[in-house]
Amino acid sequence: MTLDATTLDTPAGSLSVLARDGVVVAAGFASIDAMAARVDDGIVTRRRDLGPVTRAIAAYFDGDVGAMDNLAVEQPGGDFFQAAWKVMREVPAGETITYTQLAERVGRPRAVRAAGSACARNRIAPIIPCHRILRAGGKPGGYYYGLTAKAWLLEHERRHVAK
Repeated sequence: MTLDATTLDTPAGSLSVLARDGVVVAAGFASIDAMAARVDDGIVTRRRDLGPVTRAIAAYFDGDVGAMDNLAVEQPGGDFFQAAWKVMREVPAGETITYTQLAERVGRPRAVRAAGSACARNRIAPIIPCHRILRAGGKPGGYYYGLTAKAWLLEHERRHVAK
C-alpha cells in the first residue's frame, strides 16, 4: 500500500503527516521517516500537498482550531484505545481533561494508566489531540513530541477560542 506524506512547517515545529486514500494514519512533530516507522506499513510517497488534509491542518495553525475535527483518522488499537482516541477528539479546543477524566469518559474509571498509554500510543497528534489530556491538578504530564510543543498547542487553542 502507498502512504502519501508531507511535512508542514508550523509554529510548533515541523509536522509530518501520512495518509492513505485521504485518511490520516500518522502525524507528529517528527520526520516523515520517524512517522513511517511508527506505521510500519506501506511505501511512502512524499508529496507537497495532501489536499483537504493539508488545508485543514494549515487552517488549524492559522487560528481555526476546529479545522481538524472532521479529518478521517485510522490507527490500530484495541477497544479501549479506540474509545480513548474518540473521547480525546470530543474534548473541545481550548479545554483540557485529566487522565482520570479520560478513563471515566471511556467507561473504565479505574483504567487511568491505560488512559495514559492511549495518549502515549497515539500516532496521530495533534489531530487526535492527546495534548489536551493532563495529569491531576493541571500538570502537563508527558507528550511524545515534548512539553514545549504541548504547551504551544494548548496556548494556541486557548488564544483562538477566546476570540
